[in-house]
Order: sequence, then structure tokens, then C-alpha cells
Amino acid sequence: MNYQKELEKIIHRIENERIYPKLLIHSCCAPCSSYVLEYLTKYFSITIFYYNPNIYPEEEYRRRVEEQIQLIRSMPLPSKVQFIPGEYLPEVYYQKIKGLEKEPEGGERCFSCYELRLREAAKQAKDGGFDYFTTTLSISPHKNAEKLNEIGQSLAAEYGVKYLPSDFKKNNGYKRSIELSKEYDLYRQDYCGCIYSRQERERSKAENASLVTGG
Repeated sequence: MNYQKELEKIIHRIENERIYPKLLIHSCCAPCSSYVLEYLTKYFSITIFYYNPNIYPEEEYRRRVEEQIQLIRSMPLPSKVQFIPGEYLPEVYYQKIKGLEKEPEGGERCFSCYELRLREAAKQAKDGGFDYFTTTLSISPHKNAEKLNEIGQSLAAEYGVKYLPSDFKKNNGYKRSIELSKEYDLYRQDYCGCIYSRQERERSKAENASLVTGG
């Protein structure tokens, strides 16, 4: 399925009906949310929900939260964006991915992490009376947009809140997020967030350094 085309159909209907639905966006980080906010604030009343208990260590989590808040304050958007901070409970993440610790990046461990964060977003959307919920995760070329949308649609049926389909990397969305990150001087992390992605980043750096030095 072309999720960008599905999103465009929904936006077209919203424009025709002259409505302004309430949208809860799960955000993984400020850089990924930048393009999504620029794109969708024209069509939706948006609340950013920052829920990422997977992020390691806590200092990294706090830094990413502050970047998100600062971006919302700085961007000249057509409508005010609300912000909801999720709880930072790493133990919830570790319990969720128990037994999957050795899975490679982009595999089942990541899919469980998607589900954890999207489920919390679905709960927030239902409790807050939102019309839709979605996530910024699909903007990353390293994230599985098909799996994200599959999980989102399943949770939509479970919680009774519509999931907004997306593949935000389409239409140069990822490229635009990089441009906006430079424009707003955002901190762009070099690993996804969890301890396992950080360890993989460090291994990769060590291997590259070894190749350069011939070690």
C-alpha cells in the first residue's frame, strides 16, 4: 500500500469538508517531527506526545525532550501545537523486549518497541478525544513504514481511534527534516535511542576506525 497516497486522500477529504480534526502525533525526536509538523499543521489541530521509554541513557532522553519542546516553541506554525510528555519508565521497555535483546536492528525487537509506543499513543488519543493518532517514526529510512502502519491500524481497531496512515519519508520528507534540523540547529542523534542501537553504533565506529588505521 502507498501510505502517502492514503494520507493525501484523507487530507483532500478534510479540505473539502472544511474540518480541522484533532491529531495526536507520537514523536520519536525533534528532527523527525520537524517536517511532520510543517506538513500537517495546515490540516490538523496537533498535539505532540513524547513517549519513548526505550531511550538510553536518561541524560539522552532528557536532551531529546528539551529539543522537542524548543522546536515547538521556535517553529512559526499556522496553529498552536500542544505538548504531552510521556512517562520515562525504561523498565517498561525492557520488559516489552525481553527475550529479543540479541535481535538485529530493524527486526522483531524494534517491532515490539513500535507497538509499545504506538499503543500508549492510541490510549492517549482515546482518552483525549482525538480524531486520529499517528507517529513520526515513518520518516526515518531505517524504520519499517509497512510494519508501523500495520501496528497502527490494529491498535486503531482495538481502541476505536482512527490511525492516520503515513510514510513521511516520501515526497522528500526525510530530506526536508534534515534541512529543518539545520535551520533550527537541532541536535541530531547518531543512534536510534535504545542501548542496543547505541552499542551497534559504537561497534560500527570501532570497525570503521580499525579500517582507517589498518588495525
